Amino acid sequence: MVPGMTLPASLLLVLQVTRPCFTKYSYQTFAHLVVGMVAQTGRRTVTGMLTGAGLSRLWPHRRAHAFFSEASWDPDQLGPRLARAVVEALVPADAPVLVVVDDTLPHRVGKKVFGVLWAHDGSGRGKDKLGFGNTWVIAAIVVRPPFLVRPIALPVAARLWRGKGTASRTDLALEMVHDLAAIFPGRTIHVTGDAAYHSGKVADLPRTVTFTTRLPRNAALSAPTPPRTGKRGRPRKKGKALGSLTAIAEAATWRLTVVERYGRTEFVWIASLECLWYGAFEDLPVRLVLVRDLNSAKPYDLALISTDHISTADDLVERYGTRRPIESVFEHMRQDLGVGQARDRTRRAVERTVPFGLAVYTIVVLWYAAHGHHPADITERRTQQPWYTTKTTPAFSDMVVKLRRTIIAARHIRNHAGQPGPDEIAAVIRAWEAAAA
Repeated sequence: MVPGMTLPASLLLVLQVTRPCFTKYSYQTFAHLVVGMVAQTGRRTVTGMLTGAGLSRLWPHRRAHAFFSEASWDPDQLGPRLARAVVEALVPADAPVLVVVDDTLPHRVGKKVFGVLWAHDGSGRGKDKLGFGNTWVIAAIVVRPPFLVRPIALPVAARLWRGKGTASRTDLALEMVHDLAAIFPGRTIHVTGDAAYHSGKVADLPRTVTFTTRLPRNAALSAPTPPRTGKRGRPRKKGKALGSLTAIAEAATWRLTVVERYGRTEFVWIASLECLWYGAFEDLPVRLVLVRDLNSAKPYDLALISTDHISTADDLVERYGTRRPIESVFEHMRQDLGVGQARDRTRRAVERTVPFGLAVYTIVVLWYAAHGHHPADITERRTQQPWYTTKTTPAFSDMVVKLRRTIIAARHIRNHAGQPGPDEIAAVIRAWEAAAA
């Protein structure tokens, strides 16, 4: 590493899984920019990361910019490394891998920025919810660390959507799912996404992959493919039309059950049946699952379609509910890590800065799970902010602060034997207080 700079040994252990993705020189830059993104409390532009790493006077700023625009590393190689680390550390060996796909739009300005366009922005204001920037389709693995009550999503792949005339957002999502299936051959992978993610190409997914999504209200469903009659002519590919979702719900047989979704345990009514969604999945057999809240007056409140014919309908409802953590990723990656604040314009730089920030997000959680968590973290937070009366588990911001403090300690405390001096202890305490601010 750089003379005079010390990185925490625990963080280096986590970063070691990414080492094969880089040359010796680019790995040094990568490791220190990861530190810079976590340690920086101001703007996380490229030079902001350099400042956060404490290297603004040691490195020319071009080195940091060149890491994104010129260096020989590929986000599509970095993601699989992190995916393996996530599954090995946080997913039980006999459990399926749960993947959620969604898209987000970090705002950008300037016509010369590569890949910018007007697109749907789920967090945008106004009726149209439009935003101008780069649209990223993201695949994240949902895990349940023992120190958290609710599941958390860890990004492991990202693709830049270029707009009409290029691969659709669903196509990009399915590409990433195919990559994950190749990384974990033979392992069951359950994929879920919102209503925007459906395509006939779902039929081309490996048999170990299932796909569950929300069904649009105007979807036209039909009965399963009828058996052949033995008569001449082309056999029918779909059965009779089932009518609108409202008509299906009114004729369905409902049962009351308990499901865990969105961090709550709820009583809901559920109905399910086998069918075809020929307009989207052609003759691929699917399951329709209708959900109605306990006291709802509507025919149904949620309609799901899934290629999973083995799991129970309750499991499918709970699985779709676990896509909510990816919304938290979009919130925290902006607020706590400043992902999207880099102001690069060229193609290679644009295509790398957001995947880099998402990788840092996953690295922070991996580090906290392996080296950072301590029950006293919550006690300390509730002592400092007693108004959080129900807080029992750490938030992502707590993980960032804990890693930031560890970085500061490694930077200020001498590595040689002996106790640190009073000046060093005072410097660490002041830095800790500033980091928590």
